[in-house]
Amino acid sequence: MSRRCGGIFDIDRRRERLAELEKLATAQDFWDDQEKARSCIDESNIVRAALNPFDAVHGTLEETGVLIELAEEESDLSDKNEFLAEALSNLDQLDECTDSLEMQALLNGPLDSKNAYVTLNAGAGGTESCDWADMLFRMYSRYAESHGYEFSVLDAQDGDEAGLKSAQFQIIGPFAYGHMKAERGVHRLVRISPFDSASRRHTSFVALDVVAEVDETVGLEIRDEDLRVDTYRASGAGGQHVNTTDSAVRITHTPTGIVVQCQAERSQHKNRSKAMKMLKAKVYEWELDQKRKEMEKFYGKKGEIAWGSQIRSYVMQPYTMVKDHRTDEETGNVQAVMDGGLDRFINAYLKKTKTDEHSG
Repeated sequence: MSRRCGGIFDIDRRRERLAELEKLATAQDFWDDQEKARSCIDESNIVRAALNPFDAVHGTLEETGVLIELAEEESDLSDKNEFLAEALSNLDQLDECTDSLEMQALLNGPLDSKNAYVTLNAGAGGTESCDWADMLFRMYSRYAESHGYEFSVLDAQDGDEAGLKSAQFQIIGPFAYGHMKAERGVHRLVRISPFDSASRRHTSFVALDVVAEVDETVGLEIRDEDLRVDTYRASGAGGQHVNTTDSAVRITHTPTGIVVQCQAERSQHKNRSKAMKMLKAKVYEWELDQKRKEMEKFYGKKGEIAWGSQIRSYVMQPYTMVKDHRTDEETGNVQAVMDGGLDRFINAYLKKTKTDEHSG
């Protein structure tokens, strides 16, 4: 197999970098600078995540070659067939391995390897949409769990009767943003309302925004005089998503109007630190959007969280169907999707985006 794959896999260079990072981690003073140590570990995880699909394909091919050689040398027909059957089984597994390798090759954006900040906002539909936001919150927490990502809640505002008006959380792990960027937009739900005594069908909308966590290397300066910082007591009916605290922080960036808030920690200092990291990510994404003149990308072609702007529809009644309107990818197994089974939609979006880039 080529030492380069998909145009971005310089395998030797990645292995050398991983060796360098692992050597740094063995130094006696490694944990003296905890921020630097954490950065080293995070980069190691990203490099391993990039190498794993290649190693899986390479290992499966080598093992299959050995099995075929053993079958050729074997005189006993029963043993020969056993070796060949195992080789065929390996080739079946190879399809899954190559799919993973292809997906990894698509995650070559400058921010794809970063952690992701995700914001959910309930739209048209009142209590229905708040409940839908809560369902999506659960879906993404399940998705994160199934992929070995950390799911960290930063802020959650409960609905007046049920569900969530809004929620902000971070998905932490290698290439979290590269995958979650496929979810940016309006998500539409059609179902028989559990809040309607007449059991009528309702349509609800929730908007999802996602930005990549950025580090100091991006060279973004946020001036203190451009910030308005408010502290408040965490609110909500019971604090089901975050710890109740008297140290919640809301930061407004006055030049852009971007607002972030965090009440995940009991310490006001920690909440402010987390909020500032999220603010920096959002301001950086905002500046990129200004350069590209594509502010509508956050919610598709329309900015409102309502009809005509959805990227994906989830229909629970009168039939079951989840359909992505950008790729036409669909499935009738709604429950599997709500349990975090989003890979088919994310992968289809990444493939289509890459195809569109090449054709454009």
